[in-house]
Amino acid sequence: MQRYLESHVVEDLNRKMVFIGGPRQVGKTTLSLNIAPVGHRYLNWDDIEDREFVLREKFPVESFVIFDEIHKFGNWRNYIKGFYDKNSKQTKILITGSARLDYYRHSGDSLRGRYHHYRLHPFTVDELDIQSQTDFESLLTLGGFPEPFLSGSQRQASRWMREARSTIVNEDIRDLELTQKISSMELLLLRLPELVGSPLSINALREDLGCAHKTVSSWLDIFERMYMIYRLSPLGSPKIRAVKKERKHYHFNWAEVDDEGTRFENLVASHMLKWVHFLQDWEGRDVDLVYFRDIDGREVDLIITENKQPVCAIECKLRFRGVSKNLKYFKKKFPECDAIQVHQFDFREFLSKEGIYAISWKRLLLDYGNQLTHTGSLRFS
Repeated sequence: MQRYLESHVVEDLNRKMVFIGGPRQVGKTTLSLNIAPVGHRYLNWDDIEDREFVLREKFPVESFVIFDEIHKFGNWRNYIKGFYDKNSKQTKILITGSARLDYYRHSGDSLRGRYHHYRLHPFTVDELDIQSQTDFESLLTLGGFPEPFLSGSQRQASRWMREARSTIVNEDIRDLELTQKISSMELLLLRLPELVGSPLSINALREDLGCAHKTVSSWLDIFERMYMIYRLSPLGSPKIRAVKKERKHYHFNWAEVDDEGTRFENLVASHMLKWVHFLQDWEGRDVDLVYFRDIDGREVDLIITENKQPVCAIECKLRFRGVSKNLKYFKKKFPECDAIQVHQFDFREFLSKEGIYAISWKRLLLDYGNQLTHTGSLRFS
C-alpha cells in the first residue's frame, strides 16, 4: 500500500536530498523502494559489501540512490556531502534510518540546506481508512507497525514485539551509543509501559534500577533518539499554574501497553504526534504536542499548540461517564481552544454547554485525521 508520505517525498526529491527517520520496521525501506525507479541503487550500511563500498569512499553512479542506516557510519555527513555536491544535478538521494537523523546529523554541519527531513510513523486509523470497531480493536491490540498488524495474529505480534525490542537494545543501540549495562537498559524499557501517560519520575526509576539519575536520564534520551518512546512537555502559560519540568512519555508501539485505558490514550497520542510531525515536516509550521498539568493536579491528556498557543485539547476515556472536570477547567481558561473528549466504546456525539465536544474514536482519528493531513486545518468541527 502507498504510505502517506510518498507523494511528498517524491516532490521534494526534485529539489534536495530527503531524509526519512522513524522506528525500526515502520516501513521506511518499503516506502523508499516503492518510489525508486528501475535501475536505482540501494546501499544498506548493515550489509557487509555495501558497508565496504562506502568505507572505500566510492560513489554510486545511478541516478536514484537510497542509503539505508548510513548514520551508523561515523563520517557519514562528509561522505554524503561529497556525493551530493558532486552529483546532485543528476542524482536523487534518499537517506533512511531507524534513529533520529537530525540528532546524528548534528547541528551546524555542512549538510544544512541540502535536504528535507521527514518522520515516518506507524499505520493509523486515517491511513488505513478503518471504519469498524473490530478493525479498530485490531489496530489497538496489534499496534500500527506493518508486520504485526498485517499478520492479524496476537501471537505473531507478541513475538515480533519481543524480537524488535531485543534487536534495538542489543544491536542498534550498541552501534550508535557508547553505553554500558545493556541489560539494565532493557529492564528500564520493560518497566516503561507501566508508566505511560503520567509524569515520569527519573528519581523513582533511578532507585528501582540502582543507577545514577544522570544514567537513567541519558538512557531515556537514547530511547527517544531511537524512536522507541516519545515524551511530551507540559503546556506553559501565564494563565495557569503549570508544572514546568515533568514530562510524560508514550511508546511508538502502543501495543506494548497492557492497561486498556492507557493503551487507548497512547494510541490517540501517537495519532496526534504523527499529524503534528507531518505539519512540521511538510508545511514547516510551528505546531507541537504537549499536555496540561497544573500544581493542583488537574490534567488534560493532550494539547496541540500552534505558535505556542493551544488550539485543540483532548481528553481520552474508554466510556462516557460525564464531561471531564479538568477539561471544563481548561476550556474556561482557554475558551478559544477546541476541547474534545474522545471515547473508545461510546459513539454518542454532542457539544456540551461548556463548549466541549464528546465524540467517538472514529470522529477524531478518521475524520479529524483526514482533515489535518489533507487541509492542514487544526480547528475541530
